Amino acid sequence: MDEFLAGLGENALLALPWVFEFWALPHQLPPAGAWKSWVIMGGRGAGKTRAGAEWVRAQVEGARPGDPGRARRVALVAETLDQGREVMVMGDSGILACSPPDRRPDWEATRRRLVWPNGAVAQVFSAHDPESLRGPQFDAAWADELAKWPRAEAAWEQLQFALRLGEHPQQVVTTTPRNVAVLKAILKNPSTVLTHAPTEANRAHLARSFLAEVEARYGGTRLGAQELRGLLVEDVEGALWTTPRLEAARIDRAPRLSRIVVAIDPPVTGRAGSDDCGIVVAGAVCEGPPQDWRAVVIEDASVSAASPEGWARAALAAMDRHGADRLVAEANQGGDLVASVIRQQDPLVALRLVHATRGKHLRAEPVAALYEQGRVQHLRGLDRLEDQMCRMTAQGWTGRGSPDRLDALVWALTELIVEPAERWRAPRVRRI
Repeated sequence: MDEFLAGLGENALLALPWVFEFWALPHQLPPAGAWKSWVIMGGRGAGKTRAGAEWVRAQVEGARPGDPGRARRVALVAETLDQGREVMVMGDSGILACSPPDRRPDWEATRRRLVWPNGAVAQVFSAHDPESLRGPQFDAAWADELAKWPRAEAAWEQLQFALRLGEHPQQVVTTTPRNVAVLKAILKNPSTVLTHAPTEANRAHLARSFLAEVEARYGGTRLGAQELRGLLVEDVEGALWTTPRLEAARIDRAPRLSRIVVAIDPPVTGRAGSDDCGIVVAGAVCEGPPQDWRAVVIEDASVSAASPEGWARAALAAMDRHGADRLVAEANQGGDLVASVIRQQDPLVALRLVHATRGKHLRAEPVAALYEQGRVQHLRGLDRLEDQMCRMTAQGWTGRGSPDRLDALVWALTELIVEPAERWRAPRVRRI
């Protein structure tokens, strides 16, 4: 780098801060190809706004300050007019901050628009008012934080009708993902390209204390997967569990537990490409009658593509870590083999084999009811398990493969809470 900089002349050095291609992270550069929509999806602080502002610059600027660029009319659409002005136009990573002095546009506040020296114009619109996009026409657009627009579908539709100038009008969407229909529809469109990055990718420009704090607070949660890793976390319609319910169940430390179990859902095979072996650790606070007992899900210790000996060792190691009282293992797939494999690793382990007689969704419903009653809490680090939970509906499993982690969770909470409560409610027969 030093050798490269030493070889530049004075003018080149003065221009270098404004050459975004030199400084950009990979996810901030537009993909090649004749795409219509470029979605930049990332965690908080991942550099999405800067990428959007620099893309607008690249569209409107020509080779020299007065030369025309590819785009002449640009729509800047934000959730509100204030956010459009303060973030997209005047923000630290906004268009004005990114523009070199000889190409910096003028902000006309009364008309809510930027005007460049070459005559290009960018106008700010609010997603609260989709009808304001009816009438104007553009050859480029930047939509910021689309996933939280209040009238997203209507605003997006009006923007598509307005994007009709030039040979190939394009638009960029910068957003932290949310489970909203309009974003999912855009991503499924064949003319859409996607770049993605977590918050961590832009760590050089973020406070270390911020990264440490948000990772400690949200790491390993579905909210963290969305807000920090920039992943689209979907809740299936009619799911037995939802993200808000699971976030409401979050705790930082487990209380004193009366009993701890490790539940295991072994895969049919241990070859590469087979289902994971679901291993979940949970404990219960057994105070009062069983219908008042509460549970805490402690760890998702599931393993991938493990041999029978591998998943057995992983389950026993989880028991040792947490001082578990019992290992509960589903034996539908392996029968006596499951017990044999576990006993080979530890002949004295307290083992209970369980057999599924009902469908997965039917077994899951009593466990989901415990969450509705507020009787189950989660420690952090269970995001992959929680993702499976939010894909199970009353009609069945909607995800790919097998809900192995969810199956293990159901067996654990059935052992700890559901079956003790059922035995308590069973009628007692008096002997005469």
